[in-house]
Amino acid sequence: MGNQNSVWQNALLDSDSNIEQAINVLNIGALKIVIVTNPGNKFLGTISDGDIRRGILKGCSLNSPIKEIIQTNSLVVDPRMNRDKVLQLMFTRKIQQIPIVNDEGIVLGLHLWDEINLQPKRNNVMVIMAGGKGTRLLPITAERPKPMLEVLGKPILEHILQRAIKQGFSKFVISVGHLGHLIEEYFEDGNNLGISISYIREGKPLGTAGALSLLEIEPIDPVIITNGDVLTELNYGEMIDFHVHQKTDATMATRVYEIQNPFGVVNTDGLDIISYVEKPVSRNYINAGVYVFDPKVLKVIDKNQHMDMSTVFERLIQSDYRVIAFPIHEQWLDIGRPEEFKTALELVKSVDLEKRK
Repeated sequence: MGNQNSVWQNALLDSDSNIEQAINVLNIGALKIVIVTNPGNKFLGTISDGDIRRGILKGCSLNSPIKEIIQTNSLVVDPRMNRDKVLQLMFTRKIQQIPIVNDEGIVLGLHLWDEINLQPKRNNVMVIMAGGKGTRLLPITAERPKPMLEVLGKPILEHILQRAIKQGFSKFVISVGHLGHLIEEYFEDGNNLGISISYIREGKPLGTAGALSLLEIEPIDPVIITNGDVLTELNYGEMIDFHVHQKTDATMATRVYEIQNPFGVVNTDGLDIISYVEKPVSRNYINAGVYVFDPKVLKVIDKNQHMDMSTVFERLIQSDYRVIAFPIHEQWLDIGRPEEFKTALELVKSVDLEKRK
């Protein structure tokens, strides 16, 4: 049970590090935890994916020190604790990682919950919006829909499906429009993948949200929706769990987007200069193209009418629904333009090669 080999050391991070370095540890180590230590390898605390998201929401930047988000009261166990006791602690505390720390406070290892064998099955329906024309990617989308463009020998849509399947999802609805028959012919009913796939056929362009009004099923659980051209390492199940835990009506995945002004900015009051900032960086949250909706939210979408997600969220906010953000730091690419598609090809290739080492 305890991870006593060297793999757990990939989760270690010095206390003087920043949030960007913590994110790198989470992504590269793939252990879903950062163990913060001092130079003497003494345990100081942990950082989880959730800690980083909360820090971002509070205004932390990638350069902020991890001391602002570290959990110093994290649960640790003695190396002499037996496996059954550790499993019981994980089950009751609903955690998947527990650092192993000796009496001197030195980190010796990490207990890990076996995610592969104990991956929960998800009853939630996933809707994939794949009906757009992909005009910005012409001419390569003239003969195939954008979600069917290949990355590492597989369509983008197949990457999305396979990632969701690994996370326990089995019920899918794909909204198709432009050259949608190619998507249906490729995936059919999903039986070859051990899943169920049904289709929404857009007779006319319905925008980024309008197709949701044509869902034939009436979901009971929250529905997760993703654009069919978004490649991400996001854990869809964790986003749903966050949505449920927050008791919200709609959740939007968001990502920090930074723009650096190439010039020094001068702030004035009349003729008086009151401040000067050299090449400031502005930070904004952008829509990452993944959403979780409670079933009742679907009723605000006009039946079979063109409607974008921006309009849906405006209506929800104006109608006093609770709408929240789910900040993501995971790998994310919105493949909307040729340069982004090229980046995806190179990035996914490098990640895949890294995983094969």
